Amino acid sequence: MDTTATGPVATEMLKRLDSALSPSRIALTDDSEKHRGHGGYNPAGESHFSLEIESELFTGKSRVERQRLVYRALGELMHERVHALQIRARAPGEE
Repeated sequence: MDTTATGPVATEMLKRLDSALSPSRIALTDDSEKHRGHGGYNPAGESHFSLEIESELFTGKSRVERQRLVYRALGELMHERVHALQIRARAPGEE
C-alpha cells in the first residue's frame, strides 16, 4: 500500500477508504501546493488530492459508479475539508 499523503485529513481519508473498499492498492497524494492562489486552496494544506485506488468492489462498475463509491466512503470530508479529488479507480487486472 503506497500512501504518500500523511496529514490528518489524508490519514482519515485512507482509513475510510480502506474500511469501505478494502483496496488492494491505494496511493493518495496531497496536491494542495499546486493550487496555491486558486479557489478552494487552504493554507493549512490538505485541500486538493489525487487518488489511485484498486479494489475488487470496482469490478463491473462504470467510472461514475466507482467515483460514487469513493465519495460515499469519504462522506462529509468531501463537503467540509476536501475541495478537490482527482480519482483513478480500477478493478484488479485493469490498466
